[in-house]
Amino acid sequence: MAGFVLQRLMQAVVVMLVMSALVFVGVYAIGNPIDVLISPDATQDIRAATIARYGLDLPLWEQYFAFLGRVLSGDFGTSFVYGIPVTQLILTRLPATLELTLTAIFGATLVGVPLGMYAGYRPDRIFSRVVMGLSILGFSVPTFWIGLVLIFVFAVDLGWLPAGGRGETVSLFGVEWSFLTLDGLRHMLLPALNLSLFKFAMMVRLARSGTRETMSSDVVKFARAAGLSEWTVLSRHVLRLIAIPIVTVFGLELASTLAFAVVTETIFSWPGLGKLVIESITALDRPVMVAYLVIVSFVFIAINLSVDLAYAALDPRLSKGRS
Repeated sequence: MAGFVLQRLMQAVVVMLVMSALVFVGVYAIGNPIDVLISPDATQDIRAATIARYGLDLPLWEQYFAFLGRVLSGDFGTSFVYGIPVTQLILTRLPATLELTLTAIFGATLVGVPLGMYAGYRPDRIFSRVVMGLSILGFSVPTFWIGLVLIFVFAVDLGWLPAGGRGETVSLFGVEWSFLTLDGLRHMLLPALNLSLFKFAMMVRLARSGTRETMSSDVVKFARAAGLSEWTVLSRHVLRLIAIPIVTVFGLELASTLAFAVVTETIFSWPGLGKLVIESITALDRPVMVAYLVIVSFVFIAINLSVDLAYAALDPRLSKGRS
């Protein structure tokens, strides 16, 4: 097990280094941020001094290694637009994205997996067909269209929920959270629902297919022959057998939702990382763009590593076979 963990950690470090290099070169090879930093009427001396101050006159490989040295100490540089450290800027926006993402993905999983298992256990029931119809809808309809419909129905037409913003927040351990207030929950409901529909559909279909396949396995037959109740068979045996693909999808969807909640945050004016990166791309704020992409890469790699370790915990044979 220790060898398996060490191997995965080394692979994660190598992938992270490669991704950071690709991100840095890809972002810094595009555009000229000097046009954002100084006035077009500035003299050549001012332009040259500004370029030297930000290190933009150095070769790209030297800029990368200087950037890498700063990142190892937790410094992503200073935002060209906001004029504050990028780390501080991201930390102020991260809680909003984090609470929205966790609400969406956990809600989709806690609701989708039981419904999917029921649809696989009783596929001929009307309720099971309704559940599968909802999953098809979640897969088929674009996220931005669902978001606009939710705003029109619940915010504009009915007036039940706010159309955008984060609402009232409460400070906990020095971090502002909106899910701790009633007004914050009202503001979070529509964007979280919009963000969770595709994940819900995926969890339903995954749990349904796994349950239908598992119900005909020898494990379930022996459990029933031993006199176990259907609830025990489903909760202890079927759920355990379908846990590995669910863990895989949960990890990947958690990372992708955290990284690519851009559309939902833009539609609902949710002040998170997705909205921040859109603003940074528009203003060519290179430090923020690079920091966001590096953090996204790190999140994907860390969650994939966690999923691998969860595999080993669920089935020790995997770690022995891969180590």
